[in-house]
Amino acid sequence: MRRWPAGLLLGLLGLALLVGVLLTSEPPPEPENASLKIADVASERLTTQGSVVGFAGPAQSHAWLGIPYAAAPVGEARWRAPQRAEPWTDTLDALAYGSPCVQLASPMGGVATAPPGTLVGSEDCLALNVWAPRFDASEVPSGDERLPVMLWIHGGANTIGTADAFYEGALLAGRHDVVVVSVNYRLGPLGWFAHPAVLGPEPQEASANFGTLDLIEALRWVRENIEFFGGDPGNVTVFGESAGGQNTISLIASPAAAGLFHRAIVQSGSLASVSLAEAVNYVDEDSPGDAFSANELVLRLLIQDGTASGRESAKFFAEGLEAAEIASYLRRQSPEELYAGYRLEGSAARIDPPRVIRDGVVLPETPVIDLFAEPGAYSDVPIILGSNRDEAKLFLFQNPEQVSSNLGMMRIKDETRYNLIARLHSDLWKARGVDEPARVLAQTSSSGVYAYRFDWDEEPVRLGTDFGVLLGAAHGMEIPFVFGHFRFGDETMSEALFDEEGGPGRRRVSDAMMSYWAEFAYSGDPGRGRGGELPLWSAWSSGEARFLIFDTLQDGGIRMSLEAVSGEHVLSGLMSEPGLSDAERCGLFKDLFGGPGEWNAETGAESYAQSHADLGCESGLESANGSE
Repeated sequence: MRRWPAGLLLGLLGLALLVGVLLTSEPPPEPENASLKIADVASERLTTQGSVVGFAGPAQSHAWLGIPYAAAPVGEARWRAPQRAEPWTDTLDALAYGSPCVQLASPMGGVATAPPGTLVGSEDCLALNVWAPRFDASEVPSGDERLPVMLWIHGGANTIGTADAFYEGALLAGRHDVVVVSVNYRLGPLGWFAHPAVLGPEPQEASANFGTLDLIEALRWVRENIEFFGGDPGNVTVFGESAGGQNTISLIASPAAAGLFHRAIVQSGSLASVSLAEAVNYVDEDSPGDAFSANELVLRLLIQDGTASGRESAKFFAEGLEAAEIASYLRRQSPEELYAGYRLEGSAARIDPPRVIRDGVVLPETPVIDLFAEPGAYSDVPIILGSNRDEAKLFLFQNPEQVSSNLGMMRIKDETRYNLIARLHSDLWKARGVDEPARVLAQTSSSGVYAYRFDWDEEPVRLGTDFGVLLGAAHGMEIPFVFGHFRFGDETMSEALFDEEGGPGRRRVSDAMMSYWAEFAYSGDPGRGRGGELPLWSAWSSGEARFLIFDTLQDGGIRMSLEAVSGEHVLSGLMSEPGLSDAERCGLFKDLFGGPGEWNAETGAESYAQSHADLGCESGLESANGSE
């Protein structure tokens, strides 16, 4: 199954309802994030950079948006570790979100205000947002009264996304007395790029993980400034979804981030990363690089600007240049020119550069799953790992081979097959992103490992389309529950997905998630939530897999389960599934296990390879590893 950039439904679902709900509803009001914000003098705070003033938000909160936490990484600072932001003398009006980082516009978790594939954003994008309970300046908590801090990392495959109103932390902060921070970080080839010519000699400057370094710099900003907003720099929870979950895992693995945070929540995350060789080398070296490695990009750019006529002449030319010349050449490229080098076609709406790189500097060379098996090799903090029951449906419902769309009405062509593919891929996501790391961490961590599965699937039926079947508990669907606002795109779209009939059950699940998340931020143990009235969320133990299911009362409610899965479990299910031809079974096998991943012998790679041989599939499965 082809994986599109992970994230949210946003504008994409509007297409699904084109002439239905969209045309029969009243015109949506202006989005809340577009309304004029009025500075509240009671919100003025003095940071190490200067004074900032925010505004009054919902749930008795204050908000400060678009605060620079680092200098603009432009010119010679491109592909360099972030530097401290310059101080300001006048009071900064922190009333609007900062610019998105450079990316291709996308309705799925990215910038939806431009046609898909349009280059948008700015390199000057390193800003963060803060929400806190509403206090006058003289009443901000201090000392032992300071509040837990929760720093959110947005998703988007590390190529798209921005910390905008979809991740508004006002309700979480105001209802549960926490300070919420969301952050922008460099994306795509500006966030992860490993050409030796641009990497500096100093330890951190030798890293290729600039997006990771941005997140570490944001954590340093929190350590130095969050007390001015009532937050406790000694109690910081990092949490994020999809790529944000993957980046949370990276921070746990990075020695450079050690001590800057104290708990972690990984929502639909991944342990995936690439080796330095994959990120740098040419594709025809003994240790082959990725098709979009740093060296291959230079060749593409030289051909693109007419310096070379083909790959061989470009390679001959590039190998004759000094490192300083290559660095200067790369930094002269505009974002448009740089991104053109990553597109297979000029109008391509997505790129797929190597990212989250095991460079041996910011991230260890050891794959994360193996790192987790070594006590003391990672930041041993309490962790929540979770996934959604129907992760894959976000991607499947866009596939015209699976779903037809006519005048806004969507129809699953073969519901049995659709649900089978979704189940296999979603179970594999849980195995790789939750159960396997939880099993390993439970044996080496002394801090507590907790797991969950989000099962809510009570979207309504619209024009004959049952969105509970089409999407269900799809990838990203838990985000509005965590932030409590039930906004997906504009108000019309939100009403299409979240109807009033399902409101009470939906709000119960959301209230519980917010309560557990906040209690975890306070104590490192979600327990029974902040009020102590919820079902007990037990830790995953080395001897028993335990995870919490989030669902409404009519579907079993919030409850503990022992139904752990593994790659072998998914493989066994595929092999025993009735009604599949050999060709279908082989195709699904390659779809599930045919991509790059991080698996050792313990995870059953040899069994996968043997099963591949038993099926008689065509050659071309380069590894029997994962496809995260």
